[in-house]
Amino acid sequence: MQKSLFASAAVAATLLAAPLASAADLTLYSGRGESMVEPIISQFEKNTGISVAVRYGDTAQLAVLLQEEGSRSPADLYWGQDAGAMGALSKAGLLAALPEDIYEGLPGIYTSETGNWVAASGRARVVAYSPERTSEDELPESVFDLTDERFEGRVGWAPTNGSFQSFITAMRVEHGDERTLEWLEGMKDNGAVTFRNNTTQVQGIADGEVDFALVNSYYLPRFLGSDAEFPVEQAFFADGDIGNLVNVAGIAVLESSSNQEAAVEFVRFLLSPAAQQYFTGNVYEYPVTRDVIQNPVLEDFDRLLEVSPQIDLDDLEDLEGTLNLLREAGLL
Repeated sequence: MQKSLFASAAVAATLLAAPLASAADLTLYSGRGESMVEPIISQFEKNTGISVAVRYGDTAQLAVLLQEEGSRSPADLYWGQDAGAMGALSKAGLLAALPEDIYEGLPGIYTSETGNWVAASGRARVVAYSPERTSEDELPESVFDLTDERFEGRVGWAPTNGSFQSFITAMRVEHGDERTLEWLEGMKDNGAVTFRNNTTQVQGIADGEVDFALVNSYYLPRFLGSDAEFPVEQAFFADGDIGNLVNVAGIAVLESSSNQEAAVEFVRFLLSPAAQQYFTGNVYEYPVTRDVIQNPVLEDFDRLLEVSPQIDLDDLEDLEGTLNLLREAGLL
């Protein structure tokens, strides 16, 4: 499936991405890993004749660097791993306004209310679980249920992981610091098992260390890609629960860029059917549009919209407040 989906993406890219009248060079700061995004960047270069110099790094660190560089930054584009970093740069006034038509037809969970960045792909939070040691009627309705006694010592989490911290920021936005701290302390008191990251949590379920884990949706499909019998499944919480947060990888044009026309062309390319097919078919992330072949290991696009909580993604920029709350709970 991966090869056929990528092949269709490459063909579609050739057909759909018309070259610009004149080539220009772009500098991209990417918080997304090179192995994940290099193929789609190369396809953009091939289609347009525009060369893209990429500086790879940690999403948060690159965001800080852009704030330090200000108008002197050589960057034309910023591709962040989560909405919080995008919101921080937007709040700092470093991002250019995108053409309004870029947002046409995109669900609200994938757009910025400030109008200066847009999601390129989505990653849903889910509860992964062992089908061998749990039953369907035992699955929690809400992430807040996981502090119940029946889940004592059975749940994995990764408090130092960036995606988990973005989720906690969303919980703070939706439910306030007091309830979020209460949940963190309740999880800790209930014997939640700490893992390094999402991958080790999913493996931990397979190894019998825990029965449940709070992870991003694309990790389990990667395991299943190499072992169709891998003994883990995943599910959403009830519709609208904050545990179903859909975080995004966002793309933005820098206000200081002298190549904004070409930079906007790159943004449009990431939203094209070709690029969206690549993200869902090869990276196992959710597309931001319906114009793709459904990846059978992911939930349907419309179902994702049903389960997702409605959060203003620009409000996820307060990482420091989240880190302070995790410290107060004794988790950092």
